[in-house]
Amino acid sequence: MGLSILNFSEINDSTTTMRNLSRRSFIQETSSFLTLSLSSSILRQYNYQEAKNNRSHPTEGLDRENIIIEDIKVIPLSYQHDGEYLWRCGGLYVWKSDAALVQVFTNQGIVGIAEGSPYRGPDKLKTYTDKYITPLLKGANVFDVDFLTNNQGHNSVAEGAWAGVNNALWDIIGKAKGKPVYQLLSDQDNPSNKVKIYASGGVSHAWYDHGAEDLIDEAQRYKELGYDTFKFRNGTSWKYSGMTMKKYIPILEQLRKSVGPEFKLVIEKFPWDFDTIIQELCPVLEDLKFYWYEEPVEWTRPDALEKHIAINEAMPSVMVSGGESMWNRYQVKPFVANKAMNIIQTDANLTGITEGWYIGKMIADHGQRYCPHNWVGGLTTIANIHLVAGVPSGHMCELNQTYNPLKWEIFKEPYPIENGILTIPDKPGFGVEIIDDVEKRFPFVEGPYYKRNPRFEGLDLPIWWS
Repeated sequence: MGLSILNFSEINDSTTTMRNLSRRSFIQETSSFLTLSLSSSILRQYNYQEAKNNRSHPTEGLDRENIIIEDIKVIPLSYQHDGEYLWRCGGLYVWKSDAALVQVFTNQGIVGIAEGSPYRGPDKLKTYTDKYITPLLKGANVFDVDFLTNNQGHNSVAEGAWAGVNNALWDIIGKAKGKPVYQLLSDQDNPSNKVKIYASGGVSHAWYDHGAEDLIDEAQRYKELGYDTFKFRNGTSWKYSGMTMKKYIPILEQLRKSVGPEFKLVIEKFPWDFDTIIQELCPVLEDLKFYWYEEPVEWTRPDALEKHIAINEAMPSVMVSGGESMWNRYQVKPFVANKAMNIIQTDANLTGITEGWYIGKMIADHGQRYCPHNWVGGLTTIANIHLVAGVPSGHMCELNQTYNPLKWEIFKEPYPIENGILTIPDKPGFGVEIIDDVEKRFPFVEGPYYKRNPRFEGLDLPIWWS
């Protein structure tokens, strides 16, 4: 290594002098010269690492290449379920899953793939991208990704559309540099490609039909598969089924007993009133050693910060999470700076990887954790997984356990998962390729992905939570 950085003209100039040295003197002189050279090399490596740690934006320090955007294409995809439902929760039935494949084409023949949140409507994302983003970005250099596509969340469709393009540009940069995206994002020399994921489910148990037994069976099934963390929603309509907190608490106690004390349990948000949360639910979650309680209060409420702090203080050993619908660091900061949330769940498919990198760094600065919302398919997962592996606050990643072939069957070689650990392949970019007939296999089906639970037809119940 040292010889590779020597100034060989200096060696040639001193050849005559070196010929007159004794063997011992020659070894001593050469050793000193190599030590100096190696020290310079180590210093340069240190300076590079220091610069990497102090980047003002994630592409800072990357050698710029002439890779120009020629076109952007969004392909809406769907999987329509043949059965009764894919999942159910509150008052809704989910009958299909969607995806919004983003492809960015370049003058160098490199194609980036990704997705913006399909919950914003794949067809709407396509229309917005075709009308606004593609005309604006044609001819731009992909290495300007941090400035071209970051934090464009002026409406819900725009959030998803810009995030999808941002993520796809990172795939291109990774491919151009011959490195996985997470390695480009990370401040570490050798970040781990092993990402812990948790089983996210609890969207099939109905309180009107053996709900408690189904929930406990589901948790045990994930434990047997090697997961150590399970997040669950709160079942079908409480109002319809006569479910109350008094009835619910014994079910949580049975759940804890069935999976044992070490298995991590996570409870999702539900519109309980604040007094019920503080006085009834929080003491139970603390006693049962739940891992976290997700967004107990809607973060957009004027009193959200104050109430999150109070809930967090009521549970010393249980973390509080939230932020899945946030799209920038400025929304996140008050909650981490004031210890209102311990886990931030911003989603790369709303923030984009660039803004996700800023959020991840800020979370780490405040001693909290990043664990993104990831409740759709594989195109959603590839961006979020690389962010978790690439930021210092990366903790784990959600993985939807409902049946959805858009999760892995759209890839020629999907990411391997074993015992709750996802391994990112040692390949450039996101490290995946789309199957050739993806549009034919998963043609887009228009309309919302959900409908009203037929059990509640004709009743005055909200389709979401009640």
